[in-house]
Amino acid sequence: MLNIRVLEIEMMLIKQGAEAKIYLAEFSELYFDYPIKVIVKERIKKRYRIEEIDTKLRKERTIREARILHRAKEFGVNVPYVFEVDTKNMIIVMEYIEGERLKELLERISLDEKLEICREIGRQVGKLHEAGIVHGDLTTSNMIMRKGKIYLIDFGLAEFDDTLEAQGVDLHLLRRAMESTHYRWFKEGFKAVLEGYAQIRGEEKRKEIEEKIREIELRGRYRERSWLT
Repeated sequence: MLNIRVLEIEMMLIKQGAEAKIYLAEFSELYFDYPIKVIVKERIKKRYRIEEIDTKLRKERTIREARILHRAKEFGVNVPYVFEVDTKNMIIVMEYIEGERLKELLERISLDEKLEICREIGRQVGKLHEAGIVHGDLTTSNMIMRKGKIYLIDFGLAEFDDTLEAQGVDLHLLRRAMESTHYRWFKEGFKAVLEGYAQIRGEEKRKEIEEKIREIELRGRYRERSWLT
């Protein structure tokens, strides 16, 4: 049981990372007729940091993540709804997206279905970039299918950044993640992602992004060769 000002409920720890603890809970408020499942994300203290600096950083990151989710939703991106932000305890209470992770779903459907889902991924990422946001951890593990809609989750590494470099890195990381997880068909899949992306941002932006991704890949290969020699 956490000491949370906004909630008095039992919570179940479902994930603990370096930066935060993630709990599954039920949330009942005056504007709800029945309890709903929520995610409670608590940014944890870092003992190695000076307390004042640690508090400042955790507060800034909590507020930023909530603002990012709000702005993404304004631009039509399917993301969790934020119910509460507690900057005293560094907690965000957000909608629990109950569904199937794309990581597993994509491996049990036909190629045509995979490619249509990939196009929708591209459309969602395109809207996110239009909002001036980069996710920072685009993988099919952080995407959930719920009632026919794809939701992006886990915005802990997200930033407000509308530069071509940041957007190129975002999609480069997605390509690498797809290559690792869906290696049998990732080339066709990522091509479909870019098709969906272009539907939102236009062909000119798609070409710019593709060129930036190639540049990032070349830089990575150069650094790898330099390290080996």
